[in-house]
Amino acid sequence: MTSGLWELVLQGVWVTIQLLVLSALLATAVSFVVGVARTHRLWLVRFLAGLYTEVFRGTSALVMIFWVFFVLPPAFGWQLVPLWAGTLALGLTYGAYGSEIVRGALGAVDPAQKEGGIALSFTPWQRMRLILLPQAVPEMIPPFSNLLVELLKGTALVSIMGMGDLAFSGNLVRLALQESAEIYTYILLIYFVIAFLLTRVMRGLEKKLKAGVGKAPERKPGVELKRAATTGVGTGGGA
Repeated sequence: MTSGLWELVLQGVWVTIQLLVLSALLATAVSFVVGVARTHRLWLVRFLAGLYTEVFRGTSALVMIFWVFFVLPPAFGWQLVPLWAGTLALGLTYGAYGSEIVRGALGAVDPAQKEGGIALSFTPWQRMRLILLPQAVPEMIPPFSNLLVELLKGTALVSIMGMGDLAFSGNLVRLALQESAEIYTYILLIYFVIAFLLTRVMRGLEKKLKAGVGKAPERKPGVELKRAATTGVGTGGGA
């Protein structure tokens, strides 16, 4: 390929990364808000959160992009640029999947931890912030890593709007060179490299979050000997 065509592909990579970051941020926010709402004590809040999850999880992301980009403008009299339309559609759709991850991780926390927070007179928000989330978030990282890779692959759907992402740019290069095997091999490799880097980052984040979780406090030998001498244990001088 010529330098101009490679530049077109690199521009597509940059657009894909922008879309991935923006939609991932929106999906993360939606996941935690809706996932926490699924565990709320009020049935109405749980019902509304569950309704959102079922609607967006049960509809096609491709159709959702069409709906946001082509249906909303005539209905409300304004037009979203392709980047924001793709971000909104993908973020809301994948956020519904993420909300189930959050709900499941919160539900997996030992009930004794919740009861301990109640015994300490913590408010529901304090129990969530200080007890539940610190234990649940590390368990969310592996499924969130998979969801992030799925979101990366889902960004290719925005090419239907004429958005110059990696898939759209690769198709333009294919049309220019009339060569499919070489171009799509390059595109597959680029997607793989991005996905591999994402999984490495998420795995490092998982290790960092799990560091120290569930570990017993370290005991210094000198302290134990001093305590034994003070109490008379093991000194042989009890008679």
